[in-house]
Amino acid sequence: MKRASEFFKSILVGGILVILPSAIFLFVLNWVFGLVRKVINPLTTFLMTKSPLQGVVADVLVIILLIMACFVVGVTVRTRLGKWFYSILESRILLKFPGYSLIKETVYQFLGKKKSPFSSVALAQIFENDTLVTAFITDEHVDGSYTVFVPTGPNPTSGNIYHLHRNYVHPVDVSVEDTMRSIISCGAGSSRLIAKYKEGGQPNAPADADKPHC
Repeated sequence: MKRASEFFKSILVGGILVILPSAIFLFVLNWVFGLVRKVINPLTTFLMTKSPLQGVVADVLVIILLIMACFVVGVTVRTRLGKWFYSILESRILLKFPGYSLIKETVYQFLGKKKSPFSSVALAQIFENDTLVTAFITDEHVDGSYTVFVPTGPNPTSGNIYHLHRNYVHPVDVSVEDTMRSIISCGAGSSRLIAKYKEGGQPNAPADADKPHC
């Protein structure tokens, strides 16, 4: 009876592991499409009043037209005149709107057009003792010290910034993506971080004489 119960549970969990990610993906896809429909609703309404197209067909046509418009703009800004006009428009108008720069940076990073500010992953001793925290190196200074960002889990968009002596920051050969997944999972999967840290050895903390004085 116990074996049958365990078999039933394993089959059920296996089905959930297949169905749940697919269901969540479809839910997110539906949410994104609904959001896009709200944004393009004025154009869709105009198109339906001027043509026999209705409903989803009109939405799809508007999306296609927007993609074509993006393509045309992309081709235009590659030209010398288009690039000059865009730089004038951005510097004199767009950059004056609060939040524009942040949105632009986010879009560039999302599309992979700009390097992530997280150059590498590290384990940091922010308390200068044996406690290790998962961190991202965001800057390295001329004296060898580091600036690191320590995110909070499961929300990696918030956290704290620390400026640490190089001996308290231990870079590990783990990808930013894998580390992000670990943070979102509240530390699950951190074994790779610890293993890479141990592979690289555990350097001693600097002596008191080497610590930067306030």
